[in-house]
Amino acid sequence: MGSEGPKNVVIHVTGFKKFNVFATNPTETLVSNLKSYVEKTGLPHGVSLGSCTILESAGDGALAALQKALESSISNENKSGSTEVVWLHMGLNGGASKFAIEKQAVNEATFSCPDELGWQPKRLPIVHEDGEITRIRETAFSVDAILEFLKNIKGCDAMISDDAGRFVCNYVYYHSLRFAEDKGHKSLFVHVPPFSRIDEETQMQFMGALLEAIALCC
Repeated sequence: MGSEGPKNVVIHVTGFKKFNVFATNPTETLVSNLKSYVEKTGLPHGVSLGSCTILESAGDGALAALQKALESSISNENKSGSTEVVWLHMGLNGGASKFAIEKQAVNEATFSCPDELGWQPKRLPIVHEDGEITRIRETAFSVDAILEFLKNIKGCDAMISDDAGRFVCNYVYYHSLRFAEDKGHKSLFVHVPPFSRIDEETQMQFMGALLEAIALCC
């Protein structure tokens, strides 16, 4: 599924703090517990878990922390080209009943309600230098290969999505995809349902399977 030859992979993961009516965002719980989970279950050879960062559920408010995390990886990894740097972003879809692998992000910020810091843009380009709000950036990962592993090998209830919305998740994903393309990294966004739809233990197992799938596709 991946490229030929040995290559180390480091996966950095982000989640979000509380959002709207969800006082506890499941991605905050999942990402906060990921290091201890990986210590117990292990990762494939050559794969390591990098930073685990919890972002504000906000556009501009989340961006500063995201950029700081993205920039921090530059000095530590990928200098020799032997390490594949991956950014995995986890977000909540409150109305979902399954996991969604997001294929792309759009250069449009149209928030249906204010974010957690009170910002509510309407039909604004996320990155003005990229031009029109119709500009799309796609992940460098084969989402088909990731889905095949998750569904057929691990039995996860997952799907591919080509619409990450126009809210905070799309906002963060677009910035990350742009950064990844510029630095030779890879970026992926995955939406999860609330714990009331898929319980925490099952979602934690999904996180482990997702890290495996990403490693195989690098």
